[in-house]
Amino acid sequence: MLVTIVTAPYAEVARNWIRFMDRFAIINNRKRAIIALIHSVFFLGVAAVQLAISHALPLRVRGERAMAGMILLAIYLIVTTVLLVLLRFSACTREKLYFAFCAASAGFGLLRIILGDPVLHAKVLRVLLLFCAVIVGSGILRSHSAASLVRELEAQ
Repeated sequence: MLVTIVTAPYAEVARNWIRFMDRFAIINNRKRAIIALIHSVFFLGVAAVQLAISHALPLRVRGERAMAGMILLAIYLIVTTVLLVLLRFSACTREKLYFAFCAASAGFGLLRIILGDPVLHAKVLRVLLLFCAVIVGSGILRSHSAASLVRELEAQ
């Protein structure tokens, strides 16, 4: 009986800590989880196609394709920056992990634009990182779906 009285406050603290750790800041509902998962699957497909058919050369400032390279560089720089900001403001571990995988993939895409494929095998890493992001995103969607199902059952 004494053990129950002493450990009861600690159990409540542990339950509150678990609730805090599962609190999402950015992907905080089922709709956002679906959108994030769709983006991850789409860019996984793009990275897989690039893995299969593309052989990037290092970025050149002059030449035929200099403007296209600069545009891709700007796009990857913006996407990587946005994903790092989302990583910074994400709350729970799963959300941080999801944005870390996505930001790392975009960062390797940025390195691939700058250095090319012969120097760094970034396209394989991009595919692996996006695959991990899809797995984590599926888990996030599943947790939101389960929470919404529980709320519906409690309402009845």
